[in-house]
Amino acid sequence: MEISLIHEYSRELIATGVLGILLILFRIISTKLVRRYSKSNQTLEHRTNLVIKYIHLFINILVTIALILIWGVQTKDIFIALSSITTVVGVAMFAQWSILSNITSGVILFFSFPFKIGDVIKIHDKDFPIEAEIEDIGAFHVYLKTIDGEKIIYPNNLLLQKGISILKNHFDDKEFVD
Repeated sequence: MEISLIHEYSRELIATGVLGILLILFRIISTKLVRRYSKSNQTLEHRTNLVIKYIHLFINILVTIALILIWGVQTKDIFIALSSITTVVGVAMFAQWSILSNITSGVILFFSFPFKIGDVIKIHDKDFPIEAEIEDIGAFHVYLKTIDGEKIIYPNNLLLQKGISILKNHFDDKEFVD
């Protein structure tokens, strides 16, 4: 009985095995690429680990979708499950959209923003302008320290929405040897 089940589902079992190998390869490759990028841009280790975690989550979601397709789950069953999950998650995300926005902004800051930890920046906010040094960039917030020693925790999504001037680059105090 067990052997006949193995023969009956041999395609699915082989495809699942190949998908498992691809999962491991994609996770290793994506980790190496992000680490190489972070090393060349002098990014802190904990920020690198956060981005790697987000990429691994995305890869795992894609693998789950692929497994559903490989094993031939009925389309109507998928739609019923997805609509139920989407309803619950949608309500939760609508209530917590700012958290998701801050995480996304943190990933954007990691890859493509022109300032780094140690830079002194000016945030051009009409009501509350800030001039401070960047102490840390986390998944949700940027930690700033003003000249007066005041510590400010500024949400990542607001940082992307405001105009910012870099007053002093973190490289200004360091000597470079060619």
